[in-house]
Amino acid sequence: MIHTLSLDDRDTIQQIWALQHMAYPFEAELIGFTEIPPLMDTFDSISSSGEVFYGDFDEDGELIGAIAIEPEDNQVTISRMMVHPGHFRAGIAARLIRHVLERYSNSSLFTVSTGSKNTPAVKLYEKFGFKPKGVFEVAPGVELTEFHLTKRA
Repeated sequence: MIHTLSLDDRDTIQQIWALQHMAYPFEAELIGFTEIPPLMDTFDSISSSGEVFYGDFDEDGELIGAIAIEPEDNQVTISRMMVHPGHFRAGIAARLIRHVLERYSNSSLFTVSTGSKNTPAVKLYEKFGFKPKGVFEVAPGVELTEFHLTKRA
């Protein structure tokens, strides 16, 4: 079940931090870059991020997936996507994206960036209709692709 996560709750922040440190090493390995921002986060940087987090929980109440967004005017930027490694390929990321697309259905533009070599993420975003809009280098040999999904109002 997907719920809004409160960044005012220290336990929730700890769960987000822990999930990031389980999930993002897999992306870091795929793209060949260990200094991705979520792995540098502290409890304070998460709580002061200004992002809106949604979490997916299993039947035992464990946070198994989360998505963070930055809504602004008529645009939503997906800033983080993470799934517990024990739950990869179970449809959690798709469920979280669907939740955001439905909840912000009045937005006309959704953006997301991911490591160009992160094939599972690239395929997932393309499955939802996101189109590549640009590639930029964030470190020598490390590229991110920015994707856009434009919806008609």
